[in-house]
Amino acid sequence: MTRNRPLDPAWVRGMTMPRISRRAALRGAGLLSASAFLAACGVEGSGGGDEAPQASGFWASQTKAGVLNFANWPLYMDQEKQGGKTVYPSLQDFTKETGIKVTYKEVIEDNDSFLGKITPSLQAGQDTGWDLIVITNGGPIEKLIRQNFLIELDHSKLPTFAKNAAQSVKNPSYDPGNKFTVPWQSGLVGLAYNPKLTKREITSWQDLKDPAFKGKITMFGDDVDFPTSVMIMLGIDPATSTEEDWRRAAEEAEKLRPQLREFVDNSGMIDAMSSGNAWLSQAYSGDVYQLNNSGSPDIKFVIPTEGATYWTDNMAIPKAAKHPLDAITYMDYVYRPEVAAMLTEYIAYITPVQAAKDIIQADAAKAEGEDKAYLDDLVTNPLVFPSDEELAKTKRYRSLTVEEEQVWDSIFQPIVQS
Repeated sequence: MTRNRPLDPAWVRGMTMPRISRRAALRGAGLLSASAFLAACGVEGSGGGDEAPQASGFWASQTKAGVLNFANWPLYMDQEKQGGKTVYPSLQDFTKETGIKVTYKEVIEDNDSFLGKITPSLQAGQDTGWDLIVITNGGPIEKLIRQNFLIELDHSKLPTFAKNAAQSVKNPSYDPGNKFTVPWQSGLVGLAYNPKLTKREITSWQDLKDPAFKGKITMFGDDVDFPTSVMIMLGIDPATSTEEDWRRAAEEAEKLRPQLREFVDNSGMIDAMSSGNAWLSQAYSGDVYQLNNSGSPDIKFVIPTEGATYWTDNMAIPKAAKHPLDAITYMDYVYRPEVAAMLTEYIAYITPVQAAKDIIQADAAKAEGEDKAYLDDLVTNPLVFPSDEELAKTKRYRSLTVEEEQVWDSIFQPIVQS
């Protein structure tokens, strides 16, 4: 693999923009009214979902078609230029080994709009045109599961996942037993800070209350990440939180408001932190990694002592997909360490396959110059390979029912929208 390091701003912008959209989808879910969001993503509770259970012999009747239609986010796959054309080496290897030809499209620019496009087909029990999709937890993937819009996986066809998937991605709270999904990549929501400006290290969400930082703090202006982090600050596990916990978090969030410079999205975080207008900010780990490699090496990312949010983009097979056996074959394939390493070396988010680290270390040992420097940093960077101790401090988003979501929105939307 050949890459030019340090990262150039155009490449960083390309890497960052999809993540703006991806996370913005969660924020969008919060900023829209509950009814508007449900309309965009498929009305629930009114017969919109397919209530029929999956046939017991479903997987036994499937045969390999040699075709896989794969919808993913921009710049979320290893790629290179060959003869002026963009190709995907790991997908080429997959096709060479399995005979399954992949039609790969980077058509998911945010969860909300993509789900809005495919939901009418799902509601009608029709093929969406996609055999494999990548959707984020924290709302979107939970809705697909809740609406019975995904094919239940046959784990006898996922032996590589069983062998190599990190414990941190197995049996997630939003999909117990990985019944419908297996992770693609993950990231963290913690705190970014510039120690040259804060004049001290930041270790806790409680540091947001320091009077010295008044007007120098930015937080995400959504009703997902902001309240989730406030609950973590209070020692509440968001995944198991109650309405009483949400109201406590809302009171605490209101107390924090006078400390804030403004609410931002992650593009705003990047601008505020790189310009020095903000000294510390709620941040996504991948964005800080990009900042460190694009002219802002002093900005640090910390998992606060109380913990950070651990989010995951997930692979799933939509109901009525034409080629489910081809899809699950690919889902298992990417859990090979050598394939996961190819992806991580390009994507630079948290891989679900820890053994990929050994492959990248070996690649770094063989590399030279800027490639070696990049790989050495990648393999030792806690933003890409957090330790078990760091991951043990992370928390998952709360999975909400339709009724709970309405209560949640009524509590937190007024805070971020006022």
